[in-house]
Amino acid sequence: MSTAIIILILLVICFCAVKSYMKKLASGCCGAGGDEAKKITVSDTDESHYPYKLTINVKGMKCKKCEEHIENKLNAEDGVWAKADAKSGTVIVRMKKEVPDIRLKQLIMAAGYET
Repeated sequence: MSTAIIILILLVICFCAVKSYMKKLASGCCGAGGDEAKKITVSDTDESHYPYKLTINVKGMKCKKCEEHIENKLNAEDGVWAKADAKSGTVIVRMKKEVPDIRLKQLIMAAGYET
C-alpha cells in the first residue's frame, strides 16, 4: 500500500514537471508568451549622440524575450537607448543626459529582474 502511494506521488510530481516544461517551450523561459508587447525602438541610434554609457549586470535574464522586456522598459525613458545581452547577463545603457544609476536599476526591477 505504501509503495502505491509513493508511486502516485512520483507520478504527480512528474506530471507537474512536464506541464511546466511544456509551458516554457510554448512561451519562453520567462513565461513571456501571450503578452506580445510591441518592441520599443529608439529612433536615434547614433552612439555619438549619447555621451553617457553604463553597463549594468542583470540577474534572471535568460532569453530574447527577457532582453526585450528590459530594453522596452529602459527605452521608454526619454533620451535612453538600451541593449540587453542575456548571454553575458548585462545591459548597456546609453544616455543623452545622465540618468541616476538607481533610476535605471528601478526600471530593470520593475521589468521583473534583479541587478
